Amino acid sequence: MEQINFYAMLNRMCYINRWGLMRNSEPENLSEHTLDVAYLTHALCVIQNTRLGGSVDIGAAVLHALYHDCCEIITGDMPTPIKYQSDNIRTAYKQVEAGANARLLSLLPDDLAQSYAEYLGDSEDPLIRQLVKGADKLSALIKCLEEEKGGNREFIKAGESTMASLKAMNLPAVDIFLEECLPAYRLTLDEL
Repeated sequence: MEQINFYAMLNRMCYINRWGLMRNSEPENLSEHTLDVAYLTHALCVIQNTRLGGSVDIGAAVLHALYHDCCEIITGDMPTPIKYQSDNIRTAYKQVEAGANARLLSLLPDDLAQSYAEYLGDSEDPLIRQLVKGADKLSALIKCLEEEKGGNREFIKAGESTMASLKAMNLPAVDIFLEECLPAYRLTLDEL
């Protein structure tokens, strides 16, 4: 019987810390971020399908969210200012991510790898790609808000920049989330 290492490798997501260039009051690891992005992707898909008359495959979108950053088990978390510094860096990093995803798939036997291949990497559906990206940015914004609520001013500029990026997406489901759901993240437990 062949040993399958893929799932043990996924478990290592909890060791990949995010926001490496920032002073964090509350550390965030890749597992925590991934779960947040999956929840937020589901929320955006529900908004898209319910409020905006869409027909997004919610299961496919959430699976893309679950695996959207798995390559970082191998690559680590590349800080945003570096990752998007130039087109050359962005293109090179996409190649590194593709190689890392191929390495992860190689940890599965062929019969199982087929079920994961389409979710490691960007979706072919442009709306799913946008919704997962929106959820990823929302997760970052929520992290910034939580740090600010705790008195950490380190995340103020990152929050402003992330909010600007979210608005620039011109994605109605994200706009609805920002208007109707985001304000609650500023509340205390007693106010919820």
